[in-house]
Amino acid sequence: MGSNFLTAVTENVVFVLIFLGTIMGMFFIAFLAEKWIQKRNHIQEKIFTTRKNAIIGLFAAISTILIILEFPIPFIAPGFYEMDFSELPALIAAFAFGPVAGVMVEFIKILLKVALKGTSTAFVGDLANFVIGCTFILPASIIYEFKKSKKNAIISCVVGTLSMTVFGTFFNAVYLIPTFAKMFFMHGETTYEEAMAQIIGYGTALHAGINDVTSFVIMAVAPFNLLKGFSVSLLTILIYKGISPILKNGRMKQTK
Repeated sequence: MGSNFLTAVTENVVFVLIFLGTIMGMFFIAFLAEKWIQKRNHIQEKIFTTRKNAIIGLFAAISTILIILEFPIPFIAPGFYEMDFSELPALIAAFAFGPVAGVMVEFIKILLKVALKGTSTAFVGDLANFVIGCTFILPASIIYEFKKSKKNAIISCVVGTLSMTVFGTFFNAVYLIPTFAKMFFMHGETTYEEAMAQIIGYGTALHAGINDVTSFVIMAVAPFNLLKGFSVSLLTILIYKGISPILKNGRMKQTK
């Protein structure tokens, strides 16, 4: 019993360190990218200003509401994968103010969501939402900063969606699903192998071709992330042009 307790404590500590390290890593990447973009475009602007901070806070609050309103897509993935549009405010903020703003919205969203709703996945799902969301926001916003046009916005969203899908599929296979099995199911009376089999079983119930982790992420996780990326991208492209002048200038763009 003492050995099992020590193992559980060690695994939890390692998970917390990985969580914190991942957050810091995403902010570091976003900060370096934004500084590089500013230097390339000969822009001298503070990454954080009072106006930016206020809008980031507002968008994080909207993002939190959207993640709380998440819903399953039972014909694509098991019910513990729930669809939400919380990346929409983050991507809009990133397009308007740069990668750091997008990551900040993602981070604050997770903090508020956990504070308001708690976690039902031993924080594994919350880590997944933050990391996979950032793999969508970061490449899309960095590419968009090179040339802010509708065509480049579409290219940015396509690249962001593909990045999120590829990374999300790989991340689920090698880390998130095994970690979820260890930290969540093993709190009960099941073994790790039984927990993994149970997860795969949820996928098999939807798609008969799912029989292991690889087929699970290819047939369930990848389509789920593609659908999410496409939906958020489409909404961003439809919404962003209209609200961009308000975000940047605080006033409506006058029409002739």
